[in-house]
Amino acid sequence: MEWSPLTEPAQLDIIDRLSADTPVLIFKHSTQCSISEGARARMDAGGHFPHPAYYLDLLAHRAVSNAVEARYGIAHESPQVLVIAHGRCVYHTSHRAITFADTLAAMARA
Repeated sequence: MEWSPLTEPAQLDIIDRLSADTPVLIFKHSTQCSISEGARARMDAGGHFPHPAYYLDLLAHRAVSNAVEARYGIAHESPQVLVIAHGRCVYHTSHRAITFADTLAAMARA
């Protein structure tokens, strides 16, 4: 997957604008967690992903994670994927439930 780093809360405004035209993925990842590493590996191995995808390193940018939780009303988990469409979260899942196929299907439904 081609990830854009999510490092500043102001980027959520960009994500919301992008999501008016196409769903946007946010992947929240803890670099010190094996479950999170497995979820990222499943996403990376999935193949072509035709939507914008943002990667949030939770250990480096916890304030951004808090901003994601506040903006979209989804309780923080790690790892976690959120699909944003028209400025709101339309799908989210976490831990071992994260799969490339399910995420791509959620993007298609958004």
